[in-house]
Amino acid sequence: MNVIEWLFDAQLHIGDQTVLWREVVGNVFGLASALGGMRRRVWAWPVGIVGNVLLFTVFLGAVFGTPNPVNLLGQAGRQVMFIIVSVYGWYQWQKARGESGAAVVPRWASGRTRILLAVGLVGGTALLTPVFTALGSYEPVWSDAWVFVGSLLATYGMAKGWTEFWLIWVAVDVVGVPLLIGAGYYASAFMYLFYGVFTLIGFFVWARARTGSRFESKRVPV
Repeated sequence: MNVIEWLFDAQLHIGDQTVLWREVVGNVFGLASALGGMRRRVWAWPVGIVGNVLLFTVFLGAVFGTPNPVNLLGQAGRQVMFIIVSVYGWYQWQKARGESGAAVVPRWASGRTRILLAVGLVGGTALLTPVFTALGSYEPVWSDAWVFVGSLLATYGMAKGWTEFWLIWVAVDVVGVPLLIGAGYYASAFMYLFYGVFTLIGFFVWARARTGSRFESKRVPV
């Protein structure tokens, strides 16, 4: 059995619960990516993509015949979205990387952009909920849609260097943790809970870096 076959089939048994090792490994890659993002390192993007590929197979449980036959379409779809947006973010950060190794200078989004982000989160959730319902996503479907839309906006905000993207992740985690527990994805739920604390730390790290920045002239217009 090669490494890929082992990773696809390996399971961790905790009491009467079965957790896929690729769910654990995928979330570890996601955590590493978040750490790299907090430090504004380009390698955060390709590391995150590896985790996205693994988690895509996890959240389509009924399709891939995993022990948890539950499809979370928003969770699976957001992994595809992550990969697409991560390629964009990878390019943007690689292009902007300075001699210090930091790939982006944190900045606050404009008031108009903040309003658009809030409207996009609520409106996008409302639009996608009936779509995910028709496709048979796990209930409550609005939660799955909220996680998908919020993840899209947060990842895009990270690529743009908006400090507020960390707060969007907090909003995603608040809804995502109970959703994942209800669907039986305990490893991901635990990681989401951990991410919630981590994203708050990341917000203050970026906010402090933004306050101390001397590169106002390099701000990109929103």
